[in-house]
Amino acid sequence: MFDEKDMILEARHVTQRFPASGGRELVACQDINLKFYRGKTLGLIGESGCGKSTFMRFLVRLDIPTEGEILFKGKDLTKLKGEELRQTRQYIQMVFQDPGGSFNPKMKIRDIICEPLMNFGRMKASEKDAAARKFLEAVELPGDFADRYPHNMSGGQRQRIAIARALALEPELIVMDEATCALDVSVQKTIIELICKLQREKNIAIGFIAHDLGLIQAFAHQIAVMYLGTIVEVLPGEDVDKARHPYTQALLGAVFDTKMDFTKKIETIDSEIPSPLDVPPGCPFQTRCGRCMEICRRERPERKIIGEGHEVACHLFYERNDRALPEVRERDYPQRIIE
Repeated sequence: MFDEKDMILEARHVTQRFPASGGRELVACQDINLKFYRGKTLGLIGESGCGKSTFMRFLVRLDIPTEGEILFKGKDLTKLKGEELRQTRQYIQMVFQDPGGSFNPKMKIRDIICEPLMNFGRMKASEKDAAARKFLEAVELPGDFADRYPHNMSGGQRQRIAIARALALEPELIVMDEATCALDVSVQKTIIELICKLQREKNIAIGFIAHDLGLIQAFAHQIAVMYLGTIVEVLPGEDVDKARHPYTQALLGAVFDTKMDFTKKIETIDSEIPSPLDVPPGCPFQTRCGRCMEICRRERPERKIIGEGHEVACHLFYERNDRALPEVRERDYPQRIIE
């Protein structure tokens, strides 16, 4: 689907385990395999607590996974230390969910934007004014905002400042942790348009965490769906309507659209998500799936290729002639996905 020569980061078999009381353990991420490509956006979507943010924090080395490796330009980020790690941080930046919480309230916008450049010796103090104005204008804010403080700005403006700060070091990958979830819908639209514009201009890879499948499919080149720490489906952003995993189909059914048929009942998943400390053996989605079969309760499904750029981890598919094809047998799943 994408040219492998444009791949800049690859996560291989990334797993994170946290010790819990009673000798138990919580597996926040289990055997995650994802790739990030130059100029492309990978959207990571799933319910709260499924492990999205935990995984993305590994990419910027805020945390280290229990198992697996994260390769950036041939180097395993999980093994880097000292000055080598510090220098590598220039190329992978992050925009946090709450930009205000990631700013020093006593610093002016000028200093917030230019701090990364000062830290790496890329500019002199006398150049701050010109640099801050340039980056503010790049995110479509007036240059005189450089003299303001974070509390003097709206949520949308602070998010633009966070994006400007992330862009200052000219990174190759930017991780955005639900960067629009706290914004008004109209502001979300302008922020997404800005992100797409900057990506085209600078050819940056983006990892975007979101809850809203309707939002992420509007601009992501590839979407990975996570459930209880496991990637259950990966598919092209423009082909979301071809989703095959029961969980992804349930997410699609919950997307609100003004053009939808309001005479039909909105489908929901009535049951609760299992505790991460008590994930059932086999398929993690089995307790909420109307297509659950006996094999789903015994064996955890592996991701199988069912189309170009489309992989699914579901026992409803099986491999034949090196391709995964759907088993369309009504006796296997006589019920609808969601009742």
